[in-house]
Amino acid sequence: MSAVDAGLRSADPAGPAPTIIGVPNEPKAQLVLRSAEFRRGREESWRELEDLVGRVEKRGIHGVSADELQKMPLLYRSALSSLSVARSIALDRNLLRYLEALTLRAYLVVYGPRTSLFAGLGHFFRRGFPASVRKIGWHILISFAALMIGIIAGYLIVHADEEWFNAIVPDDLSGGRGPTVTAEELRKTELFPPWPGFKDTFIVFANYLFRHNSMVAILSFGLGFMAGVPTLLLMVYQGLILGAFIAIHANRGLFVDFMGWISIHGVTEIGAFVLCGAAGLLVAEKILFPGRYSRLESLAIHGKQAAVIVGGSVAMLFIAGIIEGGFRQLIDVTAWRYAFASITAVLWLAYFLSGRGEADDGLPK
Repeated sequence: MSAVDAGLRSADPAGPAPTIIGVPNEPKAQLVLRSAEFRRGREESWRELEDLVGRVEKRGIHGVSADELQKMPLLYRSALSSLSVARSIALDRNLLRYLEALTLRAYLVVYGPRTSLFAGLGHFFRRGFPASVRKIGWHILISFAALMIGIIAGYLIVHADEEWFNAIVPDDLSGGRGPTVTAEELRKTELFPPWPGFKDTFIVFANYLFRHNSMVAILSFGLGFMAGVPTLLLMVYQGLILGAFIAIHANRGLFVDFMGWISIHGVTEIGAFVLCGAAGLLVAEKILFPGRYSRLESLAIHGKQAAVIVGGSVAMLFIAGIIEGGFRQLIDVTAWRYAFASITAVLWLAYFLSGRGEADDGLPK
């Protein structure tokens, strides 16, 4: 028995229609006749669609011809219309289940993704992410400027009075550093600590850093829906914290060592923060100045681009967590740290400039 027969025979059993005697059996007779009438002229297209869907599921798109491939969306819409009618006239449950299952399978075949997960990820990182970043140059500059304003302000404030450090830096980020810490303590416990082992660095610490940094970066993007002002304030605050740390180390003659220590992972980490802030500013711009579209339409058009940037930035933070959690401790010479940071910066710049001149995959202007 075919799938169609299994789904439909209860509505139209083989053999002659039963003799209905008396009023109590009349609704059943009407249901049988209505189902049979409904199926007439439609069942053939259902069978054809089921056959095409089954061949695609088994052998892929090469299992059907070009003509059959063009015909499949028409058959799918016809089956979907049949399902809508069947629901409205309340035909038997087996018929409804059959049509629901058929249209669901057909939808996945007709409108489902044409590439595998790995192919989609490869396209995302090879072309989608860098192309989206290149489209928001001004937003990146504004986000970076807000961060730099915070860094300069934080440095000047704490450099003049170190008591401001505790007011600017949260306790969970200070790590015992503050006005009372000495240069020797900073060298031994922070800048050049002993290697704690693979598990504590690449797994435990890197995982903590990734989760914390991702939360802050995504928050800076999400705040873009509030006209972008909170996004800019958050970028300035992140800069204040970094500036306060720079001042504490500079006051103890450790400016060069600290900048090498922070740059080895900061190129990737700070870059991801700036990109998430820029994505939030993109959303804010399209809400405030939607142009020829409505605000919802503008947000829908550019929201995809912003989401791509945030997704790629989270991947950058994953890489930064591994570098900060492990490689920063393995590389314990300041000059090598600067060299590592320079190589990282060149690689990221080359990556984001890659694919220029190619199609932008429908990205908004």
